[in-house]
Amino acid sequence: MAARGTLLPWAPVFLSVGIGAYFAARHEPGPLLLVVVFLAFVLSLSVALRGAERWRIPATAGALILGGVLVAAVRAHMVGAPVLPFRYYGAVEGRIVDIDRSFSDQPRLTLDRVVLDNVAPARTPGQVRIALHDMRGFVPEPGMMVQVTAHLTPPDGPTEPGGFDFQRLAWFSGIGAVGYARTPAVVLDPPEGGLALMAFRLRISLSRAIEAAVPGQPGAFAAALLTGDRSNLDAHTVSDLRGANLSHMIAISGLHMGMITGFVFALCRYGLALIAPLALRLNTKKVAAVLALLAATFYMILAGPSVSTRRAYIMAAVMLLAILADRRAISLRSVAIAALICLGLEPESLVEPGFQMSFGATLALIVGFENWHLVQQRLPRVARPLAMTVASSVVAGLATAPISAAHFNRIAEYGLISNLLAVPVMGIVVMPAGVVAAGLGIFGLAAPAVWAMNEGCTFILAVAGWVAGMTGSLLPVPAPPRIFLPLFGLAGVTMLIAGALPLRALGAGGVALALGVWTLAERPVLLISSDAGLVGVMTPQGRVLSKPKGAGFIATNWLKADGDAVDQPAAFARPGLSGAKGDLSGAVAGQTLRVFFGKGAGERASDACDNGALVVLSEPWQGPEDLPECRIFDPVKLSRTGALAFYPADNGLRAVSAYEVAGDRLWNRVHLKPSRPRAVAKAPDAAPDAPRPDPQAGDDPQAGDDLQTGATNG
Repeated sequence: MAARGTLLPWAPVFLSVGIGAYFAARHEPGPLLLVVVFLAFVLSLSVALRGAERWRIPATAGALILGGVLVAAVRAHMVGAPVLPFRYYGAVEGRIVDIDRSFSDQPRLTLDRVVLDNVAPARTPGQVRIALHDMRGFVPEPGMMVQVTAHLTPPDGPTEPGGFDFQRLAWFSGIGAVGYARTPAVVLDPPEGGLALMAFRLRISLSRAIEAAVPGQPGAFAAALLTGDRSNLDAHTVSDLRGANLSHMIAISGLHMGMITGFVFALCRYGLALIAPLALRLNTKKVAAVLALLAATFYMILAGPSVSTRRAYIMAAVMLLAILADRRAISLRSVAIAALICLGLEPESLVEPGFQMSFGATLALIVGFENWHLVQQRLPRVARPLAMTVASSVVAGLATAPISAAHFNRIAEYGLISNLLAVPVMGIVVMPAGVVAAGLGIFGLAAPAVWAMNEGCTFILAVAGWVAGMTGSLLPVPAPPRIFLPLFGLAGVTMLIAGALPLRALGAGGVALALGVWTLAERPVLLISSDAGLVGVMTPQGRVLSKPKGAGFIATNWLKADGDAVDQPAAFARPGLSGAKGDLSGAVAGQTLRVFFGKGAGERASDACDNGALVVLSEPWQGPEDLPECRIFDPVKLSRTGALAFYPADNGLRAVSAYEVAGDRLWNRVHLKPSRPRAVAKAPDAAPDAPRPDPQAGDDPQAGDDLQTGATNG
């Protein structure tokens, strides 16, 4: 099993098994269990270091697996912070530490140093994220202290059982509440000085300078490429980039870090080679590696502390340090070291698409190009760069397409075309021009580089719009079973790094098995959101939804998971639910379904309970809880279960709850406490009839997109 003559390439695989076991557990490991795991880890480690030779490899593997469980558990407890346990409406004070855009394309602030009216500091979240629906007279600045009257809720659970767990993401991001504001924010104090937010201020300053020099969406796109600031990219541009499989360009990743460090490395090495006295006395390769490492460090600090940025920096740093140590910069060993560092620092990244796609693509490229020199010898010299570009895109695309499709339920059919056209322009024109413009800007000589950057970004966006506009540019696919990604990942890694042919064949068989398992995916015949605000019934024409608008994030995710390309209004217009607004009826697996929402839903539902009906209402049920005549699903009951999915069963319908699947974990315990919604706190200047907070009225509590979940394939 010691592939390539060493166990090192397998080390992150075994560590990942332990981390994956921690996140897959239905219950949070208690202190006693963690002590047992720690003692077993110590025993395995001692055998690996001092035991008999034949036991060292199994003991090392066991120690890494047990260590993965421990590092994930320790990390989960270390990042723990208060989560708002109720809905809140009132004044929110805090310091701006991030600026981006929400799912509904609204400007969004992340605040720390949070103060909430009538909420004790011990129960106040460390950070909150608020979408602003009114920006009149307000220009956010990094470090600015602001106050805003906002609706806040705890981060919501999965939109359906087994779906993307936003609560887990928020927990590890330190976000304890999310919400929206319909009134402008008020500045309490100007941006503070100091080093704490220096990188954030520099990023925003450079972003605004780029957007001033390159107006419109090309400037916003250039700012996203070079600084990671996506706050001024509009929804249409982001949609085009997704449709063309180019959204990875606006998430700082290995692609960006590699281009920046590669350009600086080449510029320094060849520049020093032109200076004979230095070229004869210095190891220009190592000098260039040091300067490239400094450039990578600066770029990482500038682009911000996102998971993908840190991961890309670690990979680049390991490879540059390998050059300094006279080792191969790109090898299975260097990738394994980078993966171990990433998983050790942030074990939660294992379950994020960015980590899976980045390392999957890197491994595939290393293995795929082991014998590239034999291929390129048979090609004309002028055709080799194009062949290399095409081969790289094909290899990386094959490795990451199943992972991307599993997470985002879509395949960009023409993504190869757009990447072949756009990525070279990004690497040859836009990124170098950005570096040159930054260096020459202090001398007032940046105009040519800015022009090149503008032309390059305009071309990339034109490609994105053209490809996204093609018929069938996005092929929807249904969500796979939960076992798919672990099985595909383990089998794929085995196929790529195993030295023995039988093991590689076993890995290839596992990949085929995983893809076969995907074809057995079963979608629920009925879905109910966690607040009873949306119901979806599967019909022969596809899923019909109970509302044409509202709960847009949930509706979009349900339809995507079905592999359905229609939008929410089209899904609402399908046959299957009928009746007046707020009082719908239908049938699911032979059972009557009644759906009541809006004011007075509880009263209107009072006589709907008969003949085993399923009754869903958006207000608390007013009658007795235990009724043999029907099954009641109201916000109070759903607060204990989360979203519900129903599947056909011998005795009717089988219900599966989101919290049943997610289990009792640190990040969702606030939702496991059964209670009716708490009365909200009013802001000092709020009107007496301030509305009850409704997370669907503005930004959904989960309002994020592929970028917020870490999606990148570079």
